[in-house]
Amino acid sequence: MTTNTRPQVVLITGASSGMGKEAAKLLLRQGHVVYTAARRIELMQDLQALGAHPLKMDVTDEAQMQAGIAQITATHGGVDVLVNNAGFGIYGAMEDTSMADARYQFDVNFFGLARMTQLVLPHMRSQQRGRIINISSMGGKMYTPLGSWYHATKHALEGWSDCLRLELAPFGIQVVIVEPGIIATEFGDVMTGPLLERSGNGPYAKLAHIVAKATGDAYSKPNAASPASVIADVIAEAIAAPKPKTRYVAGKMAKPLMFIRKWFGDRFFDMAVMSQMK
Repeated sequence: MTTNTRPQVVLITGASSGMGKEAAKLLLRQGHVVYTAARRIELMQDLQALGAHPLKMDVTDEAQMQAGIAQITATHGGVDVLVNNAGFGIYGAMEDTSMADARYQFDVNFFGLARMTQLVLPHMRSQQRGRIINISSMGGKMYTPLGSWYHATKHALEGWSDCLRLELAPFGIQVVIVEPGIIATEFGDVMTGPLLERSGNGPYAKLAHIVAKATGDAYSKPNAASPASVIADVIAEAIAAPKPKTRYVAGKMAKPLMFIRKWFGDRFFDMAVMSQMK
């Protein structure tokens, strides 16, 4: 496949760990100018040592986002490739989850991502090229119990990205969606504690403990999760390809579960999911 090897100015959000950090390392090795953004800037010292430009940035903080884009613009002219990777998963029964927590889930996973995209688009439009890479999830095409708010953000991201792809095509800007499966990151650890705090002792307690155990098993068993480097490779491919795919699916269980969800219907998928909740 022909690739675009010209160095790009890349901004990766959520780059202090996991998929974002691995993508930054790979893109630095490939010669790109890489800005890494995260709330925990101290966790990106290793990336700085490799040549990255760390930014302290919470994607729910307008001032920090504007300051970060201003710094990139002043130093390198603007962002050529935005990798919207920042995100996390709130799990717990829908009824047990406060609206404040639900709104924060959307603020991080969706509205923060959307605002970051708005901030980089003027430069991309002016140069008539650019690439927005949105890290969604297989959870944007399927669902699991007690994950209603998380899945809602990823379903929203899928539809939003499809609309954006059509809007930006006349400006030479391409929009790519990456749908990871089970990846060895902090996701499972961050998810299970709050899940049990919300729903571990109430009417949904039985299901909450089953989901917590299933999640722990999914991320702890040998070869149960793909390494974060799998998604880093996909991101690099999406940057290098002159005509990237609209969607990339990668990581453990993503393709088979999404296939079942698409072709076997709701009732079969419900039964398949709940068969694992025993």
